[in-house]
Amino acid sequence: MKEKIVPVLLCGGAGTRLWPLSRKSFPKQFVPFVGQDTLFQASARRLNDDIFDAPLVLTNEDFRFVVQEQLNACDIQNQGILIEPDARNTAPAILAAALHLEKTSPDALMLVAPSDHVISNAIAFQDAVMAGCQAALKGDLVTFGIKPTYAETGYGYLDLSSIPAEGDLTPISLNRFIEKPDAEKAEKLVASGNHMWNAGIFLFSVKAILKAYRAHVPAMLEPVQASVDDALRDLDFLRLEGEAWSKVESTSIDYAIMEQANNISVVPFSAGWSDLGGWDAVLRETGPDENGVALSGHATAIDCSDTLLRSEDDGLELVGIGLKNVIAVAMPDAVLVADASRAQDVKTAVAELKRKGVHQAEQFPRDHRPWGSFECIASGDRFQVKRIFVKPGESLSLQSHRHRAEHWIVVAGTARVTIGEDVKLVAENQSVYIPIGTIHRLENPGEDPVILIEVQTGSYLGEDDIVRYEDKYARN
Repeated sequence: MKEKIVPVLLCGGAGTRLWPLSRKSFPKQFVPFVGQDTLFQASARRLNDDIFDAPLVLTNEDFRFVVQEQLNACDIQNQGILIEPDARNTAPAILAAALHLEKTSPDALMLVAPSDHVISNAIAFQDAVMAGCQAALKGDLVTFGIKPTYAETGYGYLDLSSIPAEGDLTPISLNRFIEKPDAEKAEKLVASGNHMWNAGIFLFSVKAILKAYRAHVPAMLEPVQASVDDALRDLDFLRLEGEAWSKVESTSIDYAIMEQANNISVVPFSAGWSDLGGWDAVLRETGPDENGVALSGHATAIDCSDTLLRSEDDGLELVGIGLKNVIAVAMPDAVLVADASRAQDVKTAVAELKRKGVHQAEQFPRDHRPWGSFECIASGDRFQVKRIFVKPGESLSLQSHRHRAEHWIVVAGTARVTIGEDVKLVAENQSVYIPIGTIHRLENPGEDPVILIEVQTGSYLGEDDIVRYEDKYARN
């Protein structure tokens, strides 16, 4: 092919079924559920080959630096990180990507992929993508069907016009999409042989998908085009314009395009795939032992079967004795214990926690920032204690606080600290005090991380009590 395939990675999901490790403030695509890489990094690596161009990524304001950092950690260059002003589902996001590529690579093929899926055989998946290219170049909208291995009720299905031969990647025309079935219908679909899971992965040319939008959702074109045309460059990001974006209907690519189009081809794929839609899927994908037990982190199992035990805290040892069909996940601030057959109900539990106003429902215990991260380790009336991690070469903004004073104790590395007009180096075991209202900044000029303990005291300790004067990350 003359043109390479542009991977379009979608990074907007919340992943509430994988609570407490996946939360709104730090969702599952950025977490290493299977192996050392995060799901997003694994997706990017899978599409980092000679047949692919650099990826185009769509994400939101909160995750832009996480996306950049995780790509950099894999040494993968991107051709753009588009920032959505707010979540409008997949149809507007994919249209924005297509309109952006129309300006830069109008003859390209787009491979649109969620960034939170597990595909164990990257080579086989690349073969499947190549098998769909000719159909995509002819103007078809190509999707990828997964050969079902059991009667899953949590997926939509694809009704193919014929039964694919084992291992044959030849695209097959689609009869129709089928919504998530009940258990009885799912059994029949799997037994038929010509029904596959809908993976939500798509391959099409820029020209073909824009033609489809014009035919099926023409009202979406004008506001998304305006949002792309008026996008603003911000550091290494491209911010889609917000006012036009707010006028876009929130809908999925399936409803807006795929269920309306009559030029859809399906590439059958049977080499291992999961959308990791629940802890039961994590149990399957993390290689359980001969007893069906999967352990991660500081976890120990005694006489257990068909059980997942996972501890995400170095100081918390999780022990299971005589458990069967149980999922137990321990975090520093929350613990999930569930029957594995009720894994999909975790989403309901998160909704209940939100209703009760429990901050653990959405807030991750570690807050990620472009300069590093912090986590609260103790709090009470008029005080809060944080552990702060600052990456080499990075710095916090020049800032002040109206309602709190801060004490900084460096426990690793050497920090450059600005307090008013005074600038000095603060080494391990040294401390400084920042009075209320004083302009200050912390920098890491070295090659090793700086770790410090921050003790805040005052009448209000919220994260919004920050007045920024200078910020290398262009945050307001």
